[in-house]
Amino acid sequence: MNGRPFHAGCMLRPGYLHRHRQTYAGLQRYDSHMSEHVDALDDPATTAARRDRLRGDSYLRRLYAHWYQLIVRELPPGSGEVLELGSGGGFLDEFIPGLRTSDVMQVPGVELVVDARSLPFADSCLRAIVGTNVLHHIPNIERFFGEAQRTLIDGGRLIFIEPWPTPLSKPIYKHLHHEPFDQRGDWSIPDGGPLTAANGALPWIIFHRDRVAFEHRFPALHVLNCKPFMPLSYLISGGIARSWPLPPALFNVIKWSERPLSALGLFSVIVLQRGTRT
Repeated sequence: MNGRPFHAGCMLRPGYLHRHRQTYAGLQRYDSHMSEHVDALDDPATTAARRDRLRGDSYLRRLYAHWYQLIVRELPPGSGEVLELGSGGGFLDEFIPGLRTSDVMQVPGVELVVDARSLPFADSCLRAIVGTNVLHHIPNIERFFGEAQRTLIDGGRLIFIEPWPTPLSKPIYKHLHHEPFDQRGDWSIPDGGPLTAANGALPWIIFHRDRVAFEHRFPALHVLNCKPFMPLSYLISGGIARSWPLPPALFNVIKWSERPLSALGLFSVIVLQRGTRT
């Protein structure tokens, strides 16, 4: 794979080949609710365009770099590969050497085509599974948590940055954002394509509202942290879809000034650990 060996014991399972040769059959038979409603957002070209925009927008690039630093800070020590889900237009591989980048569809610059509900890795081989704005797009997410329990080493972690409801963020997500945000929902998401299908409130539902149920269903996964952050700096940027030029130095000013307001953040850093607690 890209001329780089796997960590010992962390080989791809049979039937998985590099994305330039073949995607596994399950993705070719993608669930009907993930293929019936595909629009421009679900087009890989849109993700590729956002990849270019993120690299060309110095303010957004600095913002995402801050996200990535938060993820790196939560990585467990030791050896073992790190898998990123939904790598899309990001650049986390600049912060984690040897990162296995993946997406649910073929995107330029991304190594693997991966369905989070059927991970192509051997048992107990991944040090961490990470991502930004990914969990709330995964249908049948319980299958992903089962795969996480299977593929993570003891002490391995799930580290995600996801939308989070706060007094500030809830009206923004409900009235100014294109994705559904239903705190009354269950663990499923509405029908749609790989990016249009979503419930932005899903991480909060699972790890806050239904946390006891989650811990009962997945006893090997311990919730270590759900910490809201970033109430202003992302909002001011307009987001990756509607960003406008801002001086990169402005991000540092806003990041410093918004610290006392973190409890009102639009996002949360979510950290889970398999097995032994630290």
